[in-house]
Amino acid sequence: MSRPIRVFDGSFGRLKFIEVKTALAVAECAEPQVLFKLHGADLMVGGTTLAREQILFFNPGPGWEATPQADGERSQLLLLQASAAWLHGRFPAAFGDSQSPFPSTSEDITPRIRQLADILAVEALNDQFLSPDRLEFMLEEMVLSVVEAYLARRQSGARFWRGSPFADNRIRRAMALLRAKPNKELNMDELASRVGLSRSRFYDLFQVSTGRSPRAYLDNLCVETAIAKLSSGRTKIADVSAELGFSAQSNFTRFFQHQVGIPPSEYRAALRRPPEPEPDPESQN
Repeated sequence: MSRPIRVFDGSFGRLKFIEVKTALAVAECAEPQVLFKLHGADLMVGGTTLAREQILFFNPGPGWEATPQADGERSQLLLLQASAAWLHGRFPAAFGDSQSPFPSTSEDITPRIRQLADILAVEALNDQFLSPDRLEFMLEEMVLSVVEAYLARRQSGARFWRGSPFADNRIRRAMALLRAKPNKELNMDELASRVGLSRSRFYDLFQVSTGRSPRAYLDNLCVETAIAKLSSGRTKIADVSAELGFSAQSNFTRFFQHQVGIPPSEYRAALRRPPEPEPDPESQN
């Protein structure tokens, strides 16, 4: 038995937050798929065990089945069924004509991808506050992290990035520096200098690569970090504010409300309410 708790459709394809008690069967799919475990029992997928420390990849082709290894214990999963056209537009060398873009079925998950999967799960449950733009941002970050961690390292040099909006390694380095410590006090002129670009050239190339200004990209990272901290239930809002470089908690509250739609205290309170499952669109076709 499995049930979708949340289902999201967009230009990226389809994202599902699923709860599994006995088995999950996925039919043949023409698109690449990525599977994450969130909570609960480990699962057996084919001959591979899926724990929180792994990430599973499925190339287009036959379906698959996942079964929890502990009887009666539920598992929560995040499944991205990615649009081939969306992937190809961003990473043509990785997701071009090949029907098998993923060279392996299972990999150890990186800290960044683990963090993104957990934040996506939180945002999925609080989906009344999740904008399409923020969802697309997180999924683009997820796929870029997958490409950098598991695909680009297997191929040589600039040829791999040819045709991608992320082809400029100076911008990829700047993005990595921003991700390492999101902070509103960060000086963009200094960041541009660190990656060997003038301020104006940096802003132009960053906009072309990401579709966002450096400041807008940083704002999304700050929201990500804030949601991760708020969802843990252990970090005071004042501490989140200070960590992100806000001079006063009131400034952080205004920023969060502008970005998400409600104050951080209300967002945290909303996380405590149990989610209602929703119908699976595929079951209604």
